[in-house]
Amino acid sequence: MILFINPNASAHMTGSIVAAARAALPGRAVLGWTNLDGPEVIQGAEDGAAAVPGLLALLPAAREAGAEVIVIACFDDTGLAEARAAAHCPVIGIGQAGFHAAALLGARFGVLTTVPEAVPVIAGNIAALGFGAACTEVRPSGFGVLAVEEGAPEVLAALRAEIAGLAGQGAETVVLGCAGMCGHRAALQDGAPVRVIDGVRAAALLAAALVGVVADG
Repeated sequence: MILFINPNASAHMTGSIVAAARAALPGRAVLGWTNLDGPEVIQGAEDGAAAVPGLLALLPAAREAGAEVIVIACFDDTGLAEARAAAHCPVIGIGQAGFHAAALLGARFGVLTTVPEAVPVIAGNIAALGFGAACTEVRPSGFGVLAVEEGAPEVLAALRAEIAGLAGQGAETVVLGCAGMCGHRAALQDGAPVRVIDGVRAAALLAAALVGVVADG
């Protein structure tokens, strides 16, 4: 079983995440849990720090439930290092998965995220994973997490324009830098001049591969 843990307290977002993951992995057991002790949304380092204790508190239950891989379902990869150190199974993040997929699909990638406060966290993760030279830009859209998740027509139009702008700056792929964007990947890919990568789907596929690796090990 692959377990997606949403570090924020927005259960409706967890539902969208699980739907995207199950679409990527038909027939696989995928569950989604919500950190009800976390902030409503994670928009920057302060929110991320507030989410970590509740996230870690879910790990014993994840063991009992038989999780084979845990996916941190926040693009900031909130609590990823701490969870990896404490969990009984492999733990990956949707940001981490998105960066790896982008690097495999194109030499240079850009990231489109939500608010400016999210940029330093994401940029730091990219640098720590060794992708700093490959990333053209981490660009904030100016829309909050909930507005992005809702996906009003004017918001999606603005996101499409930003994707085109990242492509114009040399990005060969664009990674959607928010779990709330997972339900809009097809709409954002439509007409885009580059590949658009959703970290939720990338993480689901990578997690399934890791299940096989761990089982064979």
